[in-house]
Amino acid sequence: MTSMRISQLAERSGVPATTLRFYESAGLLSAGRTPAGYRMYGEYAVDRLAFIGAAKHLGLALEEIGELVGVWEAGACRDVKADLRPRISARLAEAEVRAAELAAFTDSLRGALAHLDALPDRAGRCDPECGFLAPGAGAGSGAGSVSARAAVSGPGPGPVPGPGSSTPGSGAVSGGARRAQPVDVVLSPGRRAAGEEGERWRTAPVACSLSGDGLHERTAEWREAVAGAARAAVPEGLRLTLPVDRVTRIAELAAAEQECCPFFDFRIHLDGPHLHLEVRAPADGGALLTDLFDTTD
Repeated sequence: MTSMRISQLAERSGVPATTLRFYESAGLLSAGRTPAGYRMYGEYAVDRLAFIGAAKHLGLALEEIGELVGVWEAGACRDVKADLRPRISARLAEAEVRAAELAAFTDSLRGALAHLDALPDRAGRCDPECGFLAPGAGAGSGAGSVSARAAVSGPGPGPVPGPGSSTPGSGAVSGGARRAQPVDVVLSPGRRAAGEEGERWRTAPVACSLSGDGLHERTAEWREAVAGAARAAVPEGLRLTLPVDRVTRIAELAAAEQECCPFFDFRIHLDGPHLHLEVRAPADGGALLTDLFDTTD
């Protein structure tokens, strides 16, 4: 039987060594040990990691993957099929809900933009009569100015539980032209208020409520989600450029991360086929930001 060290398995499978260690602690992957204490893996590990990766691609939680791996190891394909089908159906239903919400959010932004373009250009200073924040203005949105932290409410997928909904702010507008769950668009009520909202991460304590397996799992999930990203420094943080099809996963992870590490500031910008994720942290959290996001894939 072929034996591989952890670095060799990481190269063969494309799974980082940090993730392999986490999988071992989570009971998804077993390893032998040399007399010197080095981990050793057989050829079975490559197939197992491919199966785990396929299951994660479907949005299954690690607990579910552990159950599924047990069925897979029993060797009966029909049992794997029977176990997997209801799990995929549940993920599909969740994805369809999120797709409808994102479509409604897109409609609300288009409506806000159309309303903004229809307003006359005035030589004077902006005031409430400009109508930028007029409730109900535009098709499906009352927003002329949308907060950078506007979020789509809805259930998170398997691996990372996200908030059940976004937190409505003053002047939140819900809904779009499509029949879907309400989508909250948090409006910027004014320059001063927007500035206060944008500075909360600076004063949050630099501490994470996750520990142990939870911390290892979140780290592994982030590193998988941003694998292959192009990185660039921005003031107080990093910009990661990724394929736009990762937007749902990135948004869910960012929402979950702010639950445990509110000192991180996340900003997402969609640019055609690209997703730009900017992550910032106060000076005391710079080392944590670098350790989590500025890594070599």
